[in-house]
Formats: sequence, C-alpha cells, structure tokens
Amino acid sequence: MHRYRFVLFRPLQLVPVLFGISVITFLLVRLIPGDPARILLGTRATPSALANIRTQYGLDEPVWLQYFYFLKNLGAGEMGRSTLYKVDVLKLITTRIEPTLALVGMGVFLALLIAVPFAALSARRQGSLVDHAVRLVSTAGLGFPSFWLGAMLIIFFAVRLEWLPVSGYGETFREKLSHLILPGLTIALSLSAVLTRTLRAAMIAGLASDVATAARARGMPESRVFWRHVVPNALVPTVNLLAVNIGWLIGGTVVVESVFAIAGLGQLMVRGIFTRDYMVVQGVTMTFALATVLINFAADIITVTLDPRIKL
Repeated sequence: MHRYRFVLFRPLQLVPVLFGISVITFLLVRLIPGDPARILLGTRATPSALANIRTQYGLDEPVWLQYFYFLKNLGAGEMGRSTLYKVDVLKLITTRIEPTLALVGMGVFLALLIAVPFAALSARRQGSLVDHAVRLVSTAGLGFPSFWLGAMLIIFFAVRLEWLPVSGYGETFREKLSHLILPGLTIALSLSAVLTRTLRAAMIAGLASDVATAARARGMPESRVFWRHVVPNALVPTVNLLAVNIGWLIGGTVVVESVFAIAGLGQLMVRGIFTRDYMVVQGVTMTFALATVLINFAADIITVTLDPRIKL
C-alpha cells in the first residue's frame, strides 16, 4: 500500500494551485472593459443608482480588499452573489452543473468508443492502408474547430436527416440522452483524434514487448495476447493523456454549450463575461479548476492501480 502514500500529501499540493488560479482569475476578470453597474442598470442610470449598486456588491472597494472578501467567501463555502441573476453564485452553479457533467461524460465515452477500436485496428495492421487511413483521419481531426464541427453536425444530422434534436437539453432521461449525442460527438471527434494516436503508439510498443513475446511462446493466440496483455498496458498512458486534456475538455464545453444552446456552466460563464458578472465568472472558473485538479488526482490513483511499477 506504500504506492498510495501520495494520496495523503497530494491534496496539500493542490491548495497552492487553486490559490494561484484564484488570483489570476480575479485579476483577469477585472481587466475586462466595462462597468458591471452600468451594464446592469443601463445607459440612463443616475449616478446615485450606480453608486448604490457598486456599494451593494463591493465594487467601490480597493481591488485587494475585494479579493480578500472573495477568499473569505470561499473559505465559508460561498462564492458571492450574482449581479445579473440576483442569487448566490454557488446555488446558481448547482442548478447548471448537471448538463456540463453529462456533456463531459458523453464526450469522454464517445471518444473512447471511437479511439479504442480504431487504434487497435491501426496497431494490428501497422503499415497497411487501414493504418495510414486511421492516422490521416486522426491528424485531420486535430484541426477542426469545435464551433464549425458542431454546426456541421447540426446541419447534417438534425436539419437534413432530422435524426437528432438541434439544440437544448431536454426534460426526461431519454430526451437528455438524445440532446447530448451531437454535442458529445463534437467533443469526442476532437478528443478521439489525440487518444487514437497515443493508443496506437502504445499498442505497437506493447506488441513488441517481452510480455507479448512470452505470451506467444506459451502458445497464446494473437488476439488473446493483444486484448489481455497489450491493451491493458496501453491504457496507462491514455489515462494520463486524458487527465492532461481534461482542462481542454472542460474548456471546450464553453464553446459547445453555446453552439447547442445547452444551459450549463459554459453558457453561464459566457453570459457572465458579456454582462461583467464578476462573481459568476470567478465561481465558474474556480469550479472548473477544482474539477480539473480532482480529475488529475483521480487519474494518478487509476494509473498506480493499473501499473504497480509506478510510484508517485
């Protein structure tokens, strides 16, 4: 169990990371041009009304004092109050987090569903026409922007074929599942391109490893050697790569949710930026940051579990 000692001290290392993210987020948000009070009340607002709004939300305080209040609220489990929605940011985030989690989960599931078979097919037929085709498609997939890819999927599957909904999230489980297919596929097509290349390389190395050679010497069929020995070992670098890309994956939901009109955290952040709702932008960013570090932490545990030789 000494391999899992990092579980005891790793959370302490995450605290400075979250602190640094909070500082950068706080400063960058306040560099956005525009006055939140002016945007909230409109161009005809009186100076006294603007002053009241700034006082109510602490916008007239020095920046260092605003940051102190922000940390104080975080320590108390709060994230301030939204100037646009007039509710606590934490409560607002809890009402929007389900679509984002479902979208990320659907994207990862579809990405693995695409990447694993294609990588296996390419690795087992290295140098063939199929291998070159998989490598070409995976390389091309890296260059497609999410907003363009999402629009193309909507035009083809939703508008022309009318197989899937154009936008929204749905009410029942079945409706939500059907609404998540296209946005999840938008994320998956970009993510699977990276995963396929990594998996293919790991599988090719696994086929030439001593473990695979020894299994063949014992008379084990090639298909069993591949799926029993090669694939499990190839998943270790894939888990690490997926954890590294989880920040990109979460950030990608901001664009995808806007394209497909999904009322999740990404769309909430975009609207918060345009309306200068500082508390909402800070709260959503800290939520994304916390999710990223926790997923990387979970990936470390999974990596150590899959490969006992690894010590963190």
